[in-house]
Amino acid sequence: MKAMFLRAACSFVVLFGAVQCQAGIWPDQIGKFQRKPVQTLAVGDQALLHEFGFEATEQAEYSDGASKFTATAWRLNDSTGALAMFEFRRPPGAKPAPVTKLAVTTDDGVLLAFGNYVLQFTGHSPTIPEMNYIIQELPRLEQSSLPVLMTYLPPGGLIPNSERYVVGPVSLQRTDPRISPSLVAFHLGAEGQFGKYHVADPNGVPGSGHDLELAIFSYPTPSMARERTEEFRKLPGAMVKRTGSLVALILSPPNADAAERLLAKVNHQISLTIHETPNETKAKGFLGMVGNAAIFSFVMMGFCVVVGIFLGGLTVLRRRFGKKDAEQAMITLGLDGK
Repeated sequence: MKAMFLRAACSFVVLFGAVQCQAGIWPDQIGKFQRKPVQTLAVGDQALLHEFGFEATEQAEYSDGASKFTATAWRLNDSTGALAMFEFRRPPGAKPAPVTKLAVTTDDGVLLAFGNYVLQFTGHSPTIPEMNYIIQELPRLEQSSLPVLMTYLPPGGLIPNSERYVVGPVSLQRTDPRISPSLVAFHLGAEGQFGKYHVADPNGVPGSGHDLELAIFSYPTPSMARERTEEFRKLPGAMVKRTGSLVALILSPPNADAAERLLAKVNHQISLTIHETPNETKAKGFLGMVGNAAIFSFVMMGFCVVVGIFLGGLTVLRRRFGKKDAEQAMITLGLDGK
């Protein structure tokens, strides 16, 4: 009962400048590995994690007797915060891993993001069945879509693992302190995606070229982006391009032509979804009503014709057999001789 209570409770204690949390995240068993008692994990960069929407963390050691590994989990508010934390923690030499969409292999294991979680395995690479089981057991899992902004970085020349997703002043300062938070205006709902590029020498000299850092900021509306573009252009040495609700920026590029070519690859793709307007809905409803009335009228006319033919045929048969109804008697006036 005590163990269940400890796994269900998450307490934050500020101790020597570090936040500690026991969150009840990891299951008792992963495949053949059994979990040992959960360890309290000290969180490092509190300001950055707070900006990412940090909620809880937990570290556990698993063992099957012959081998063991360490599993660390961080839970964020949403998938955007998990993406940002994943990109900040991803080491430069990491290689893509086929575990999830956001997963890399490191020198000693695997780092991945799934939903609102960032998971790190040290000393072990989880199999697909193990990951499926872990994902099913994650408490308070949130699986909203990843931000579209991350897809606008041009792939050609992008230095692997150089991407950084920026959601506020702290992550911006960690990424590029030359850009002030007030200039980006995060209070307007802005977010940013950074990436570093290696541009080959135009003369084809091996081992030469230039490195550029591209920043793309998204805003809720194109008008906001247009207003911010004019402010970004005031930065010394800034090359700025606006496309839709995005603002692309390269600061002090060593090669202006290479920067222009890179900026030209950033284009905002507008996805249109057709919805019925209220007037269209009313018009279609009226036309449907008229159509239904016409169909009903034709049905009733057909019914009347069929009934008329039936009654007429019945009358002819009765007369043929010499039967005449009382109401069929006719009164003649005898006016022929008048």
